[in-house]
Amino acid sequence: MAVPVDYEKIVPSQSFSLFILRHPASSTAGRLGSLVVNPGGPGGSGVDYAFNWESIISSAVSDRYDIVGFDQRGIGQSEPIRCLNDAQEDQVLSSDGKVTGESSLKSAIASAQDFAAKCAKVAGSRLGHYSTLDGAQDMDLLRGLLGETKLNYMGKSYGTYLGTLYANLFPTHVGKMILDGAIDPQEPLLNQNIYQAKGFELALTSFLKAHPTITQKQIISALDLLQSSTITSGKRKMTQALAITGIASGLYDPEVGWPKLSTALTELINQHSATSLLAMADLYNNRDSNGHFVNNQNDLQVMISCLDFSDSRSVQEMLADQPLFTKAAPTFGPYLGFAGLTCKYWHAPPSVTTNFANLTLVPPILVIGVTRDPATPYLWAQALHRDFTQSALLTFIGDGHTGHNRGSACIDSKVDIYLITGVVPTGQVNCKAA
Repeated sequence: MAVPVDYEKIVPSQSFSLFILRHPASSTAGRLGSLVVNPGGPGGSGVDYAFNWESIISSAVSDRYDIVGFDQRGIGQSEPIRCLNDAQEDQVLSSDGKVTGESSLKSAIASAQDFAAKCAKVAGSRLGHYSTLDGAQDMDLLRGLLGETKLNYMGKSYGTYLGTLYANLFPTHVGKMILDGAIDPQEPLLNQNIYQAKGFELALTSFLKAHPTITQKQIISALDLLQSSTITSGKRKMTQALAITGIASGLYDPEVGWPKLSTALTELINQHSATSLLAMADLYNNRDSNGHFVNNQNDLQVMISCLDFSDSRSVQEMLADQPLFTKAAPTFGPYLGFAGLTCKYWHAPPSVTTNFANLTLVPPILVIGVTRDPATPYLWAQALHRDFTQSALLTFIGDGHTGHNRGSACIDSKVDIYLITGVVPTGQVNCKAA
């Protein structure tokens, strides 16, 4: 599908070519239309997500809906763009995000400036046109291409922001919509980062309760040790940045991630071995055993984020805010205080949406939140539920990231009923995993 590079100034000769995958409904007689799905990110492949439709949606839904995924501009198979080569990517991801003084601040600034410059060189005049706002407008062209008068959509995590911007732009085009692992679109960037740090800290506390042989103090001591001594795995040095990535990745899923995290932390704390934790970080960062990054999600995550939100704070103000992060989240806070530093040096202005009044016009949708979600705190789901005044909020009482298709028949059945019949739950809906 061809889409304009710039919706404000459409030039026929300037377009992106987006890749789309559609899995037809199994039952043509009972077909209800298309369901567009997005896995989050930013930078995740909607095509890969739709390709794995059997693992994300029930047969009752796939019987009635075509499952459709598209790669947003620059992602996956939609004219993919990469700012860094593998070696440069390795260097950026292993560079410690914890700023402890003037020297580390200068290093962080230099790295941010270099990344921004490399992206600007590769993207050229298109640099400012990879935003979620662009993606939402692309999605309405996709709706038309699919022959649908209304868009049916399921977005997870960052995909909730894509869905929210779409609904705000095209409230009369919204059909059935599920936003799971919600992002609050009106939360200032500073608060977003602090709440996310608190979300990971809350998830870590829950993990530690289930694994009492490991303590927060031991984890923080192990992280501090990585700054003062060298712990290697093969030829690679384990850094604080890679360690915190590995720890965070394990908190996304209590069923699979927690056991791996328990083993990895035990090895790091007791044996000073980083092999297991490094493998978890590599998996999260999409790095294979040969040092190749199998997709460009790391680059696109920064590119899209820098265009979606603005932060008016100076670097010195960011430095002054560091104690806020440490107080809110002693383990994760020190590493998230400068999360948006690269955006201070971005070579294109952000496309920020501030007026979300149209969300009140959107027909009933489902918002799903998890009470101890590490990446998208539950209060964001509550806020998005208030923004979509006709929405129903499904609360998953438990751990992990996103609530649908994670073992709660309560959540899953209500999603299926909504997609198949349009019936929206009334009142407060609280669900558990079992």
